[in-house]
Amino acid sequence: MIDETFLTTEEVLEYLQVNLRTVYRLIKAGKIPAVRVGRQWRFRKRDIDAWLDSQRARGSAVRPPVANGSSSTRTMNSSERPRVLVVDDEASIRDLLSKTLALAEYDVDVAPDGRSALERLRIYPYDLLIADLKMPGLDGLSVIREAKRYKSDLPVIIITGYSTESSAIEAVNLGVAGYLTKPFRVPQVLAAAAKALGE
Repeated sequence: MIDETFLTTEEVLEYLQVNLRTVYRLIKAGKIPAVRVGRQWRFRKRDIDAWLDSQRARGSAVRPPVANGSSSTRTMNSSERPRVLVVDDEASIRDLLSKTLALAEYDVDVAPDGRSALERLRIYPYDLLIADLKMPGLDGLSVIREAKRYKSDLPVIIITGYSTESSAIEAVNLGVAGYLTKPFRVPQVLAAAAKALGE
C-alpha cells in the first residue's frame, strides 16, 4: 500500500526543523512538492522523505567543482547555491549541519578532521567554511589559517563546545565571520551562514 500521509506546513517545519522562509524557498525551487488546499499547504510525507534522502546522498558524496553539463569551473554567482565545507570530528554535528544547510539550499561537503578539510579546500572552491575549534590533530584555528592562505576572503564560522577568551580573540584576528557555541539551534546556524555570506 502506498503511503499517502499528508503533512501541514507546521508539521513540515517541525519534521525538518527549519523555518517558514526555508520551506517556502524549497517549494518555490520545486524541491518539495506541495498542494494548496484552501489557504493551507499540504505536503506528501513520502515526497519530503525522498527529498531528504537525496540531500543526504548528495551531502556525503564527493562532487567535482564543475557544474553538470557545464564546461567551466564553478564560480559563485547569484543563480548558484553557495558551497559550504563543514569540518567537525563529531559525526552527529556534521550530519546536523549538513542536513540543516542542505535544506536551506546550500551545497554542503563534510570533513571529519582538519587534514581532510585542507585536502578539500585545495581542490574545490568553497564560499563558506564552518569549522569546529577543538579537533584531534589539526585544530580549527590551524585549518582556518591554512584556508585563508588558499582564499584570503573566505568567510568562516567557528563552532565550539566551549569558548575561551584567547581562542575567541584569535578567531576574531583571523577574520572569523561567526562564532557558535554548542549546543546550538538550527535557526542560529542558518542566521550565521546567511550573515557570513552577506545574504
